[in-house]
Amino acid sequence: MKIALRSIVVVFSLMLVACGGKEEKKKEGFSVDRAKTTEKATEAVTETSTEKPSERVDLENKGVGPITSVTLSPDIDTALAKKGEETYSQMCMACHRIDKKFIGPAPTGVLKRRSPEWVMNMILNPEVMVKEDPLAKELMAEFNGAPMANQGLTEDQARSILEYFRTLE
Repeated sequence: MKIALRSIVVVFSLMLVACGGKEEKKKEGFSVDRAKTTEKATEAVTETSTEKPSERVDLENKGVGPITSVTLSPDIDTALAKKGEETYSQMCMACHRIDKKFIGPAPTGVLKRRSPEWVMNMILNPEVMVKEDPLAKELMAEFNGAPMANQGLTEDQARSILEYFRTLE
């Protein structure tokens, strides 16, 4: 019995010694050491600003893209707005809800916060806008880094969506 007990103790001791103190040898070849980097969403954000970019009013910024001037008539063109609503329902509803924040911001009241040119440039040219426009960069950061997809819309389609947005005021 004593021999069996001693044998078991010796086996367990050998197992403990065999498992511990093992050094990993570095393998020769390719390795990468990565350092975590962080990037500010934009230089325009101030440290003390508590206002969300989606709530900020900036009617002077025209954005980056093909649209430099938009003239809106005092009256809403209902036929154009109807076309815009149809296009919006087909192309934009996956990410935008009328009255609430979703993947992207809600369009209700957008023309009280953004210039018509900025809105159309964002619809037509979202990739360049999030790269070059400070406000678009901030919005992307606010909406968890989700970039707006380029739907390949024409200027006429974007203009009809803009007219539809006028009805959402």
